[in-house]
Amino acid sequence: MRIICNVGLGLASALVMCGAASAQVSEITMWSNWPDEPAKKGWIESRVQEFEAANQQCRVRLSFIPKADLYTQANSAVRTGQAPDIFYLEPDQPEFLASGFLEPLNDHVDPAAIEDWAMSAWESDGQFYAVPIEAYTLELYYNRELVEQVGVNVPDSYRLSASEFTDLVRKGVEANITPISQGVGDRPFPGGQLLFESLLRTLGAEDYGRLLAGELSFTDPRVESVMTWVKELVDEGAYPRSFSTMRLGESHFYFYNTPGALTFPNPSWFSGRAFASADQGGMREGFPLGIMNFPVMDDAACPECKTLAVAGSFVMYSRSQNKDCAGALLNSMATVENGTQWVGEVALQSGLRHDPEAIDSPHRAYLDELNARNADVSYFFGTPLMHYRGRCAETYTQIMNNAFPAGLVSVEDAAARMDAACFTQ
Repeated sequence: MRIICNVGLGLASALVMCGAASAQVSEITMWSNWPDEPAKKGWIESRVQEFEAANQQCRVRLSFIPKADLYTQANSAVRTGQAPDIFYLEPDQPEFLASGFLEPLNDHVDPAAIEDWAMSAWESDGQFYAVPIEAYTLELYYNRELVEQVGVNVPDSYRLSASEFTDLVRKGVEANITPISQGVGDRPFPGGQLLFESLLRTLGAEDYGRLLAGELSFTDPRVESVMTWVKELVDEGAYPRSFSTMRLGESHFYFYNTPGALTFPNPSWFSGRAFASADQGGMREGFPLGIMNFPVMDDAACPECKTLAVAGSFVMYSRSQNKDCAGALLNSMATVENGTQWVGEVALQSGLRHDPEAIDSPHRAYLDELNARNADVSYFFGTPLMHYRGRCAETYTQIMNNAFPAGLVSVEDAAARMDAACFTQ
């Protein structure tokens, strides 16, 4: 090939060979979650295809891996130098940053299209470490027809009081319909959603923040009153008998398919599975989906409070050998246009800025209802596991996510265990 180039033959084939000899194509590896969520998977695939078309010197080897498996593999790979150039991560995995495995993105990604509140989830010492694609709020989904069938009318405020929600649970049990679809078989957080969203509204953002910071005891009378109410729901039979073993994906199917449930507390990334086709585990066409506000205690300090959080984000491995291409890919993802496409295609909030007027979505009615439930709210940023660390996080997972909503421990025992692990005063 060197001889052909030197003699300057004008043949097209020779020019192609010379060009190929001089060009160096870098292959970057990328691990993403969402193998079973078609809209999110399709969004990622489109961004990679667009990037490759515009950057001929870069190629992307993309793999979709279930989150639990991805984390297991990434935890090992970062320590052996075998991690992908880019991989999926959420802010509740701080050990990757603390151990120096993440590359600062300040010199790679223009943050102009990233929401300030989403950026804050990934900032440390003046640097930011991820492109936050996915954001969510905590929602209370419900089956309109089943709730009406058991004789409960959802008011125009879309919010039941604590006593009215208790009545809904009782009527569901009497009708042999599961009141709350929930499962913790493969996740450390779902069992605490109803309790902690209710604690947020009862305490207000400031004191709830103190609770998560270990500055407020779980024996506080306001905390105990909410825990006592949730314990009553558990004792009434609010959760499925398979609560402790049911996987997250199965709890979706349980709610909108078989056997069916009245309500489903879940982050708004519910849409990723729900809006898949029915043959892929999604909702049937015409399912009577509604969104309530979470119930509140009579003396709630902040009925309008609500959790907002960042989820699926993409980081760069600090030992990547292809940082130019990896950084260029991440930068190409962080645009207002991509944020707009995400909201429209996935029917979910994003950490990227977006243009509401440009959204084109087959799920427009759902997005309108989601936006209505998020109008005039006061956001608290971060779920418990984004605040808890170490032994405290482990205790939350064991007690508040599992044992307490499963009815295995009392209010007093749960409070004592949380205080022993989390309370700092």
